[in-house]
Amino acid sequence: MILYQGEIFSNDKQLDKISQLKNDCYRTINEDQVLKPMDVILACEKLVQKVKSHIYDDIIMPLLEAFDIPYDYFLESLPMFEKESLIKKCHIELGKDFEKMEDLDENHKRSLYPLGILFHIAAGNVDVLPAYSVIEGLLVGNINILKLPSGDQGLSVKLLSELIQIEPKLKPYIYVFDVPSTEVETLQVFADIADAIIVWGGDVAVKAARQMASVTTKIIEWGHKLSFAYATLDASDQDLIDLANHIMMTNQVLCSSCQGIYVDTHHREDLDLFAKRFFDIFKSESKKHKPVSLGIRAKNTLEIYTEKMEVHLSGKTIYDDHGMSVIVSDDQVLELSMLFRNIWVKGLPRQEIIKVIKPHKNHLQTAALLCDQKDVQHLSDKLAKAGVVRVRKPKDMSLMTVGEAHDGMYALKLYSRVV
Repeated sequence: MILYQGEIFSNDKQLDKISQLKNDCYRTINEDQVLKPMDVILACEKLVQKVKSHIYDDIIMPLLEAFDIPYDYFLESLPMFEKESLIKKCHIELGKDFEKMEDLDENHKRSLYPLGILFHIAAGNVDVLPAYSVIEGLLVGNINILKLPSGDQGLSVKLLSELIQIEPKLKPYIYVFDVPSTEVETLQVFADIADAIIVWGGDVAVKAARQMASVTTKIIEWGHKLSFAYATLDASDQDLIDLANHIMMTNQVLCSSCQGIYVDTHHREDLDLFAKRFFDIFKSESKKHKPVSLGIRAKNTLEIYTEKMEVHLSGKTIYDDHGMSVIVSDDQVLELSMLFRNIWVKGLPRQEIIKVIKPHKNHLQTAALLCDQKDVQHLSDKLAKAGVVRVRKPKDMSLMTVGEAHDGMYALKLYSRVV
């Protein structure tokens, strides 16, 4: 499915539309009409109100069901697109004078301009993310070319199409193409047109974008990132319950999802006791959630079985039940879990946080803290110095807050330039 200047076309029109793309983008830049932030903000506000009125439930509800996301949790994310939130975002990221920047002095004026043309390579782990990336580009007046992720379920095209219906000024600023990553020549056309490539993805996606980009094209990277929990031995049952529910609600597929738990101890005995305590809670809370698919559960069961066969060599302790597990290990490596409700537990005394975590630098995102209030400031500071960019309560690991940065940086600043 293609979205081109407000119209939806089938994929067989793709080559024809791509051949026109550069000229159409340059024509928009050449026109005197300027896309203002409030044009985008007011359109988003109207779109959110339509979502709240259940107009798009036929698309949204199956998506929430597929990802086991509670409707109330979904509603918590909607304020991010509302008028007050988007104005606050612009003020925080660009300054209060972003619409008419203050002059440096009587001889030097300043103006905020878009980078120009952004090529968004979206990740497929959150269906609404591609649309959100485009909206950020629009807020500072950029033309946006979006490559849909494989397996996209149509929500991005639907939302962006509706946004254009609400505000027709957006037509020449949004282009969506369903191009597989294997069509390198087509992606190269987008890269050559763009002033910046926005990459949502892992190291492979970032490397591919760098290979496509000329020396005159900016690369802006978001994710994939690794997130984890850090717990003291006196972590409360409520924090463990909240973490268990977060893991099952996200199935560990988000950049902000918990992959494992570091525990503030160097004693294996304490580590095993903590892991067993968490596993009992984990198993109990799982009854509140829709089970993962049979295929994924079978795959995880095989992987857990393999781990069990090797415990005499690895020294691991494994607590498991129907494809979900908590695995205790003596190493301190920050790594991806098996995903889908399988988590590692490792010892990491607080004095070793910097030494162990810091080498992962640009792969770090969120850390959930499970500790007594008296330790929050000290441990938060340690984790931030190690490179973590979000420190949250367990239940809020994936919750976005108005004004917070993406992976430690402000998107709107990166998508604009001061002249």
